[in-house]
Amino acid sequence: MAMVVLAALIPILMLAAVLALGRYEELMLPEPKGDRLEPAALPTATSPAPAGTPAPSP
Repeated sequence: MAMVVLAALIPILMLAAVLALGRYEELMLPEPKGDRLEPAALPTATSPAPAGTPAPSP
């Protein structure tokens, strides 16, 4: 009986340890604000041809 309980508890405890270490890492090593990506720029010029136009054949 003890082996069954142990076999059920070990994976749950390991998952809890991994999640706790992840939270600890986020607290101890915050991501620098300068490394974040900027939002994508909106296109300013219109395209020369409508979308879906095939390229001219050689």
